[in-house]
Amino acid sequence: MIKLAFFDTKPYDRIWFDKYCDDFDISIKYFESKLTEDTAVMARGCKAVCAFVNDDINKNVIDVLSENGISLVALRCAGFNNVNLKAAKDKIKIARVPAYSPYAVAEHAIAMLLCLNRKLHKAYIRTRDFNFSLSGMTGFDLHGKTVGIVGTGKIGRVFADICKGFGMKIIAYDPVCTDGSLEYTDFDTICQNSDIISLNCPLTKENKHMINEKTISKMKDGVCIINTSRGGLIDSDALLEGLRNKKIGSAALDVYEEESELFYEDMSAETDRDEKLAMLLSMPNVLITSHQAFLTNEALENIASVTLDNVKSFFDGEELKNEVKY
Repeated sequence: MIKLAFFDTKPYDRIWFDKYCDDFDISIKYFESKLTEDTAVMARGCKAVCAFVNDDINKNVIDVLSENGISLVALRCAGFNNVNLKAAKDKIKIARVPAYSPYAVAEHAIAMLLCLNRKLHKAYIRTRDFNFSLSGMTGFDLHGKTVGIVGTGKIGRVFADICKGFGMKIIAYDPVCTDGSLEYTDFDTICQNSDIISLNCPLTKENKHMINEKTISKMKDGVCIINTSRGGLIDSDALLEGLRNKKIGSAALDVYEEESELFYEDMSAETDRDEKLAMLLSMPNVLITSHQAFLTNEALENIASVTLDNVKSFFDGEELKNEVKY
């Protein structure tokens, strides 16, 4: 039986991994701790490690895992910007779950857009206090608006399909993936012409802080920015300034560039809080969720089955079709 060290465990993870692990002849040792240089040694005695988006798989972690006999890191996520692939080369194989449920993420992005635009978060609180005033609750029709989609992989294409249903005009930017049904343009044109910009792309060295002071200055006044991908795509300081001077009308964020020690944890009792995040949370035109766009039963089931299949395939000597290579 293959022993798997599972880091950053949450109760919703165990439901599906416990259900399927026996089918793949895998036993799982769960750890609530994130995978870091200090915790990597806890994987000793296992053959593989299962990690998530906020685990830090840097060179030192790779070295510790390798020294302790770990030959595979199975990411239970699509993104891999938290992995030092160069350090892992020739030491440890890296696999991921490339598409667990594009519908989950795309639908969450739309839900955040609708909530912000129609002030549903405000209405929920207001009516619970028996305040039925409509002052300050005006939104806008999505029909006829231009949405700029950055990244047209599976999630971006599902998001585009939903936007078409609302009667929105779609323009797209993606240097890699193309879809014949979409109108493609460059990122500057996305900034200049979009009423809504949705980020649906992975984080790379090339696109880090693609939303910055310069690109924000090119955007329409009152633009809505949605990010359900990775926090590092947006420069938080530039975002805050854009919100303050009303260049940005609203922001829907499921991710934050300094989220690794915050998201997925209950930080309500902490007094030493991230100042930028606190400022964003204080703004009435900002909606933040804690990297939960993926969180549906269908996605969690797919994550578990694909991750476990990656592990079994590797140790059975089969092709590791979801391998991430340097």
